[in-house]
Amino acid sequence: MELTTTEDIEAPLDAVFATVTDFDVLERSALRRGIDVRRTDQMFEPGPGMTWATTFAFRGKTRTATIEVTQYEQPESLTFAGTSGGLDVGVSIELVALSRSRTRLTMKVVPRPRTLSARLLMQSMKLAKGNIGKRFRVRIADYAKDIEDRAKRNA
Repeated sequence: MELTTTEDIEAPLDAVFATVTDFDVLERSALRRGIDVRRTDQMFEPGPGMTWATTFAFRGKTRTATIEVTQYEQPESLTFAGTSGGLDVGVSIELVALSRSRTRLTMKVVPRPRTLSARLLMQSMKLAKGNIGKRFRVRIADYAKDIEDRAKRNA
């Protein structure tokens, strides 16, 4: 099951990429949502190899996940690989300049189960795909709106 959405953002490509790769802001946002996030790499510059360890509650249990930046091509794409239990998740973000002040963001999430319990989780997610897809699109639309607002404040 693959989740994909596209949003057009009223901001220049460089500003959108800078916001999407502002990892300190993303870490604080996750902490506000109750997710414990720790940076585990020693890199000073953003790029492939950046890693985080996370702890969060899901379906009544405490889960852990590791996240790694696998591709970092400024200013057009960013790819993450995450692992939690028996589930691997790939996340790709692609940015395309539509004009000097408009950018298209495309986000794709591809989960890959590695264990039986992860496959069962994926089956239940497939049954609720419409609802999950809608929530995903709404969340990314809200994120795109936040990027626009930040770009207007910084302009």
